[in-house]
Amino acid sequence: MAVVIRRATSPAEVAGIKALQNANLASRLSEAERAAAGFVTAEYSLEFLLAMHEETPAVIAMDEGVVVGYALVTTRELGASHELVRSLVQAVDGFEYRGLPLGAARYVLCGQLCVAKTHRGQGLAGGMYAHFREALSADYDFLVTDVDTTNWRSSQAHRKAGFEVLATLGYGGAGWDVVIQDWR
Repeated sequence: MAVVIRRATSPAEVAGIKALQNANLASRLSEAERAAAGFVTAEYSLEFLLAMHEETPAVIAMDEGVVVGYALVTTRELGASHELVRSLVQAVDGFEYRGLPLGAARYVLCGQLCVAKTHRGQGLAGGMYAHFREALSADYDFLVTDVDTTNWRSSQAHRKAGFEVLATLGYGGAGWDVVIQDWR
């Protein structure tokens, strides 16, 4: 069976997202693993993931009933309830993209993207972002996220998916490239 990319539909799939997140948290990986395979930085509670799901379900990659990839989406409003996401929104709202103030633009945030180690290099990140665009571009003009500047694998995947770097910020002891995908 091939990997299927679609929107999450159940709390059980959200639990699968949480399990994949836990397996790839930078805090749980060795420095060598982080450097070679990539990582996710933010740990979201299951409750916050369920709130995200209720508002705008994540895009997931499923392989034989197992979540092997996810791209979380959150709005500015829901993001205000999470410190890291709130910081990103505050920064993005102050940026311009091609002369357009983003504080007045219709954008949505990717709260995190992760692909299981067993499924990396198969184009799933680009496929999940393409699915997001198809599902949400009628309501939003841009998709914005940030990428840890030391996570070369994630930076490469985002460039390949058509993201452009808006700015580089420093917070939480790390450098972050704020990236944007234009859906117009």
